[in-house]
Amino acid sequence: MTIWLTIAGMALLTVLIRASFLVFGHRLSFPVWLNRALHYVPAAVLTALVVPMALAPQGTLDVSPANPYLIGTLVAGLVALLTRHTLLAIVVSFAVYGALRWLG
Repeated sequence: MTIWLTIAGMALLTVLIRASFLVFGHRLSFPVWLNRALHYVPAAVLTALVVPMALAPQGTLDVSPANPYLIGTLVAGLVALLTRHTLLAIVVSFAVYGALRWLG
């Protein structure tokens, strides 16, 4: 029961926070430094999600070439850096990851 209350509370807070920006978004004005900082939030969240999975897929640090998660992530970063095309980076990295998993 406690778990369900916790999940319901988190869902309610998430909805309220998101709704507040939709309802009051036009009336709110943030300082320039906060607006500048908010631009980096998606990259920071994505990095926080991807890096642990790429470096330690089994729970221990694995930076060897036999780690398909690491190779796929590096390929995605390289393709994104060279092409500036996010979808292409995702597709190529999945193809590399899949090929490495299939071969190994």
